[in-house]
Amino acid sequence: MTGPGVVAFVAGALGFASTAALGAELLLSAARRTPRLTAAARTLVEVVLRAGREGRDPRALERRRLLTAGALAAFAGGWLLLGLVPAFAAGAAGPVVVSRVLRSGRERYRRAVDQGAAGMARALADALSGGHSLRGAVAAAQGVDGAAGVELRRVARELALGARTEDALEEMRRRVSSHGVDTIVAASLLQRGAGGDLAGLLRECARALEDHARLEHDARAATAQARFTGVIVVLLPAGGALLAELASPGYLAHVAGSFLTAWLGGLALVMQVVAAVLIRRLGRVRV
Repeated sequence: MTGPGVVAFVAGALGFASTAALGAELLLSAARRTPRLTAAARTLVEVVLRAGREGRDPRALERRRLLTAGALAAFAGGWLLLGLVPAFAAGAAGPVVVSRVLRSGRERYRRAVDQGAAGMARALADALSGGHSLRGAVAAAQGVDGAAGVELRRVARELALGARTEDALEEMRRRVSSHGVDTIVAASLLQRGAGGDLAGLLRECARALEDHARLEHDARAATAQARFTGVIVVLLPAGGALLAELASPGYLAHVAGSFLTAWLGGLALVMQVVAAVLIRRLGRVRV
């Protein structure tokens, strides 16, 4: 590398470092001067994290604030990166993205509870074998790890506040909407109505849930290659368009300048989106 090249490289590196330091300093200064704004942002982030950590849906006021913050953030980012007109489209898409994030967090929590349902059933069975009633078994089984333990502790708090056992279990079933939790609640309520060995029934449920999880894992492993191939096939046209734009800047703008090519390109894009949705649906593992 020549002398001017070295100087230019060093100057660019120093400029990037100084810009990063200045940005960090501005953020710290803004945080010090606007504690209420920082606290509000921290609260909104905590609401999103709580949806994935505890499965809690945000209240109506929190949801409105989240959607508004998502729209404003998307609008500001679109204005800085793309311009004013695309910023309005980005701002309209912001609430949709926030809703998808919340839904994804709840789905992760539901899957986590479902994965721990076998441990929940076994812990309840052990507590029942130790002489506890169903109400006391829920309190005694709070030591279960993971999301299943979070649900048991929530039910135990509701029972401690005076809720009926049937109501607390039904609320857990409705809140989680999990196959494993549905099985445990159904077995518990059936035993309360008809009698029988609930501990033995819950142990049978735990073994069945473990077999179900094992079978689902095997099915996912068997279809992993096909699902990955489907994703690659869907992304190939986008990758080809990007490579064409890099090889010949302005190629996509030239294609979009003609009505026929723009119409064909839009039709191909719609078909790719439909194909991606169909591949996602076909790739779902249901056991």
